[in-house]
Amino acid sequence: MKGYDKQHQVETQTEVLLELEEEIVADKQIILYNDDFNTFDFVIEALINVCKHDPIQAEQCTFLVHYKGKCAVKKGSYEELEPMCTALLERNLTAEIE
Repeated sequence: MKGYDKQHQVETQTEVLLELEEEIVADKQIILYNDDFNTFDFVIEALINVCKHDPIQAEQCTFLVHYKGKCAVKKGSYEELEPMCTALLERNLTAEIE
């Protein structure tokens, strides 16, 4: 019975490590950077349309970008974020996935 407990413990630890690895890999974010040419209203509208922010969230992110220089505007897997980041770039916003 002791061999079973040790093997079961190793299997459980392996499962936990794999789950943690999946979470780490999936946890990417779009970083939006400040620029000198896009208006607040334009950025807010882009965040609402592209990232599906509500108006208050979009406004808060826009102010953070302006005053802090950057802001994480969306989290998720790379596959989820890539089309959103591309759409922001197509609007001449400065963004990247980290």
